[in-house]
Amino acid sequence: MFESIAIVGATGAVGKIIRQLLEERDFPYEKITFLASARSAGSTIEFKGEKHTVVEMTPEAFDSIDLAIGSTPDDIAAQFVPWARERGCVVVDESGYWRMDPSVPLVVPEVNPEAALAHQGLISSPNCSTTQMVVAMKPLHDAGRIRRVVVSTYQATSGAGVAGQAELVDTSRAFLAGEPFQHKTFAHSIAFNLIPHIGSEKHAGYTSEEMKMVYETQKIFGDDTIKVCPTCVRVPVSNCHSESILVETERKITVAEARELFANAPGIKLVDNLGAKEYPMPKDCDGDDATFVGRIREDLSCDNGLAFWCVSDNLRKGAATNAVQIAELLVRSAAAV
Repeated sequence: MFESIAIVGATGAVGKIIRQLLEERDFPYEKITFLASARSAGSTIEFKGEKHTVVEMTPEAFDSIDLAIGSTPDDIAAQFVPWARERGCVVVDESGYWRMDPSVPLVVPEVNPEAALAHQGLISSPNCSTTQMVVAMKPLHDAGRIRRVVVSTYQATSGAGVAGQAELVDTSRAFLAGEPFQHKTFAHSIAFNLIPHIGSEKHAGYTSEEMKMVYETQKIFGDDTIKVCPTCVRVPVSNCHSESILVETERKITVAEARELFANAPGIKLVDNLGAKEYPMPKDCDGDDATFVGRIREDLSCDNGLAFWCVSDNLRKGAATNAVQIAELLVRSAAAV
């Protein structure tokens, strides 16, 4: 057990869910500290029936902290992670800053838990769109080895934080009222619209969000020969990312076999009955820690192809839940020694 733990970015949207999960899952610790920026320092958080004062994130704040779970912007993670590691604190980091560092494990517990145990004081959690995809890929990859993935994402506004969710509401109201609205969070108005642009221009016409899905998937599976062709789209949905995924495997996997693999895979909930109009939808997956899979069918254009639909709460499994699961993995591994 880690005696002293800290939540970095404790007052943020994902930080709030991390706090909720630690309480719900009865995460073991002796002392807990909530860290945030100077702006939030001094405010009060209620946790397990007690009030805690938020502490400013400084180098000294990590003195005597054994484990820190961080959910901060990349530039903040670049600052605080070295402070923590220098003081012997193990960090589970949600930001994108350290993910592709070769010395840092990139972990989804249902996919590559063993990677976490080789950490050097820091473990990264993947991008939300990557996380749900690799959870869904795992049983198929184990059964038939995936060689190629074509994925289109339908990403909720919560992926851009509280400001993104607020802009969806505000722009929708303005649109319906026929009033002008100046969008700020997104490149265009998100109301009744789709924006095929998430992140910055990165490589050969792909965005940074799309290239994360390429590089992170390869790193998590430890196989840079897996080909990934992503298109990431922001949609007018408040929470839960959806993905249309097509995989090509070395060994043919039938629809029946795929259903059985998904049904028995950890972290996956199968909802797949087209005739009964049953399939994963964001409104039904909100607040759940699972990765939902449905609409499973053979690819009509490829002998060894499977197509399916995948939905997951991007604030939970895509962020907070995955980080807490990594921390739980570390606790279990320490207890087994």
